[in-house]
Amino acid sequence: MAIPILMYHQIAQPGPRGTPLRGLTVSPRMFAQHMQMLRLLGYRGLSMGALDPYLNGERSGRVVGITFDDGYLNNLQNALPILQRQGFSSTCYVVSGEVGGTNRWDAELGIAQVPLMDHSALQAWIEGGQEVGSHTRSHANLTQVDPQQLEAEICGSRQELESLLTQEGGVQHFCYPYGSLDDAAVEMVARAGYRTATTTARGRVDPGRQPNPLALPRVRVNRTTTVLHLALKCLTNYEDRSAA
Repeated sequence: MAIPILMYHQIAQPGPRGTPLRGLTVSPRMFAQHMQMLRLLGYRGLSMGALDPYLNGERSGRVVGITFDDGYLNNLQNALPILQRQGFSSTCYVVSGEVGGTNRWDAELGIAQVPLMDHSALQAWIEGGQEVGSHTRSHANLTQVDPQQLEAEICGSRQELESLLTQEGGVQHFCYPYGSLDDAAVEMVARAGYRTATTTARGRVDPGRQPNPLALPRVRVNRTTTVLHLALKCLTNYEDRSAA
């Protein structure tokens, strides 16, 4: 059974029309409808850690991965209560060098600066039954850095998060910023000891085809993704064909 890994960013009220990257913000009301629909369809929403045995074929069942990129405070404020209501877990990929800061990497694009979770908020996220993964130290494009920075971004981010947070098993899951990766980045992710790494490539994961756990595709969820559209993405080969 193909496994969708959902990719969210902010869970908040979207900005006004014309706001840059407005589509990456899903309203709390729509997010709640998404989660309720998944539950009604018999899916279990899981963090990457909990999903790992399904991805490698050790377990089977109707499961869906739930991920959030960047570490926005509104994930804690708005998504966590909804996830807990459905009994779901998820993974939030955190930029370790910006804990408690804002999405500075977006500033040059004119994108509004939004608070990111600080140490106490991240710990509350974990204690709320969720998981923290790594999204590098600075949200760098990993195909445009030298070998030293590549190691700092991938290995250093894990070290920073593990020194900051108390999380069983440590930080074992990674996400490539901008979905940018090459052989050197994947090799460094493996050397850092991550169990899984997600991309922005579109598609569901087919455990029967022995997918590369360090280059997993995801299902993008946008502001305009309706409940029916998300069901189509999860239940059919719609997203898989889109990736072809």
